[in-house]
Amino acid sequence: MATQHPNALTRALAELPGPLPAFGVIHIAIPHTSRFTVVGNHLAQHAELSLVAIGIGVHIQSLPTGSLVGIKALTARFAEGEMRIAAALRELEAHGYLRRAHVRLANGRMATRTVFCNQPGALERAGRVVVAPKVPPAVPKVPPAVREEAPAVPEEPPAPPPAPEPDPVPESHPPVRVPPRTAPKPPRRPLPQPRELTPELRQTASAILADLRNHAEALVLSEADVEELVPGVAAWLEREVRPDAIRHALTADLPKPPKYPAKIVRHRLTVLLPPPLPGAEELAPAVRRPLVIPLQNCDGCDRAFRSREPGHCRGCRSDLTAAAA
Repeated sequence: MATQHPNALTRALAELPGPLPAFGVIHIAIPHTSRFTVVGNHLAQHAELSLVAIGIGVHIQSLPTGSLVGIKALTARFAEGEMRIAAALRELEAHGYLRRAHVRLANGRMATRTVFCNQPGALERAGRVVVAPKVPPAVPKVPPAVREEAPAVPEEPPAPPPAPEPDPVPESHPPVRVPPRTAPKPPRRPLPQPRELTPELRQTASAILADLRNHAEALVLSEADVEELVPGVAAWLEREVRPDAIRHALTADLPKPPKYPAKIVRHRLTVLLPPPLPGAEELAPAVRRPLVIPLQNCDGCDRAFRSREPGHCRGCRSDLTAAAA
């Protein structure tokens, strides 16, 4: 088990210039001498990339050229699944850090080139993709053959050497375009409203909202927040949801720390709103009624018989059939 040295940390904190902050992280920066990667804050502190995308971006930037950075390779390296890694790669591609281009090889086959740019903004300003030049393979020098003298036969002039083939001109590919950012978000769903905000509902809803901080310390709402969210809680109470059930729905599994408590409460009141309770008639099982055939008066003898349509009874129909025969 490794031995901890708290005194070393105390001495390092004492050597920091200036007063220490009352809260937040404190950095102890020790210069790296080997195995380090320079990462820009535009990636490490990106406001729109997810934490998984930032981590994968830093990991890819630290790898040497030629390393495999596909979904299968990253899934085998990290605990995240293929779907999360694929989504993170799409985020990096949408913001210009990752480029995937299809190129044609010398043998005519198509291949996908993955390029990671540590400064996509500078690359866009330059308007070009920087590709390392290809180094032609070295051709071994062959010593010239020794020519035997033949005085009796005149020597033929040497044939001119074949002209060297020109280097293949690389195919020009259009610059990789960064796809546009995500489409605008749909409008926010309105807060549920009760059919009638009675004084009793308003009082109970205000008490539930003000009491949330006793069950979740981070859910401290201002008076303005409580006044704005009262109709949403009243809609829940109007649908016969108990106060403890509302409190559990608003305080369970909160993010740590919740950055915007009022927005979290508003979102849960809107998205988790339960349907109204069904009535007794809706919950009663359907009763299958027996089929009743109405009574009809016979057009021939005026006797009653059961039939869906008026006409003759069975006896009169038999007489009519016999007379017709």
